[in-house]
Amino acid sequence: MAALTSMISLIFLNLATTQVAALATPSSQPIVTIPLDKQYVPVVRNEKIVSYKTAYFGKINLGLPRQQTFTVVFDTGSAHLFVPSGNCHTETCLRHRRYFSNQSGTALAIDHHGNEVKKNATRRDQVNIAFGTGEVTGEFVRETLCLNSRQPETAAPGQDCVELRVILASQMTKEPFNTFEFDGVLGLGLASLAVDPEFSFFGQMSKLNNLKEQSFGYFLSKVDSVPSEISFGGHDARRLATPLQWAPVHRPEMGYWQLKLLSVSIGGERLPLCDEGDCVAIADTGTSLLGAPRTVAQRMHWLLARKVPHNPDEIDCRTFPGPEMIFELEAGVNITLGAPEYSRATGMRVLNNKTNSSQLICRASLLPVDDGEVLGPKAFILGEPALRKYYTAYDWKRQRIGFGISIQPEEGEVPEGEPRHTVYGAPPNEPPTPTVVQV
Repeated sequence: MAALTSMISLIFLNLATTQVAALATPSSQPIVTIPLDKQYVPVVRNEKIVSYKTAYFGKINLGLPRQQTFTVVFDTGSAHLFVPSGNCHTETCLRHRRYFSNQSGTALAIDHHGNEVKKNATRRDQVNIAFGTGEVTGEFVRETLCLNSRQPETAAPGQDCVELRVILASQMTKEPFNTFEFDGVLGLGLASLAVDPEFSFFGQMSKLNNLKEQSFGYFLSKVDSVPSEISFGGHDARRLATPLQWAPVHRPEMGYWQLKLLSVSIGGERLPLCDEGDCVAIADTGTSLLGAPRTVAQRMHWLLARKVPHNPDEIDCRTFPGPEMIFELEAGVNITLGAPEYSRATGMRVLNNKTNSSQLICRASLLPVDDGEVLGPKAFILGEPALRKYYTAYDWKRQRIGFGISIQPEEGEVPEGEPRHTVYGAPPNEPPTPTVVQV
């Protein structure tokens, strides 16, 4: 889900466990690492699956002493936490776990200013949040969030817990929330992206919990047998094949994990779009594709397309060679992606009716980014393809992002001690059959 384009607007209605692995606490190690479940959602064109959208999500716990567990996308492109409300009875809400404030000893109903709402109040402030193609409407509560699960009899807050404002969704659009298994979204954007700093989960955790390392790390596994994961209070050095290289956040007052992009080149050809040095790249854990400005996306598709010889009946285009795509960042950091990262798995067979011939073509999978007021006309998005090749660490205190080649397991490999996770809707293992286009 491309939550990067989330927009917040306050609307006054009638008003004026076992999935979390706790690690050692020295500054070199995170305090908590959460394994992520994975879901494949097919993208269908002309009654044929042409690709898959993917989502990664893990467990959090709300309330004490009795905790309510939810699965959320950990999204660096937004800055608020929402989960479905127990007062929401729509088809979409009922498909997910819902939050009930009367089951929590730490819940406090609040208005948009953070002031307590009286129990007999008949009017509540609400917020509308747009996440890409979807929208959420909800009320506010101040609640305790813990990354680790606890038994009610030992449910004392720890360093993995923090008090923050939560949005309880009373309405959730079917698209995309009816499609995905996760219950909500936990925004990890910088504090300035939030309506109020108290909505910022990691901002609150950094400020209130005296973390030795005010950072978190994100690892995407290329195989389904080993889970992806997110670590808080540091990064997991076990996942790194190369040392982290750090690039400073550009214009942190915008709230995004945004980097200055000096150039973009494909197969040695530089894109003129960035010649003036005003392009940006945004690291977004909530986007499953690479994003490129719509004005240059067509040229990038052309440069990344490859003709496949011998016209095979089927092929996984991620295994067919292609030109390198290089994103040049500040501080000497280069993000280099190859065909395994940017390619669509499914090829396209072009049938020429005049010559009665055909040609199989492998293409890139790019998300066109429109010229918006927030992101501007020259914004690229480093989504899943980049974040799978590179382990990323997000340094909240120093406002920088570290990139290092990730250590990737082999298919079917399950190292001892790996936590369990769930994969939903995994596609078949055989190579996909190319789509057919007639010209």
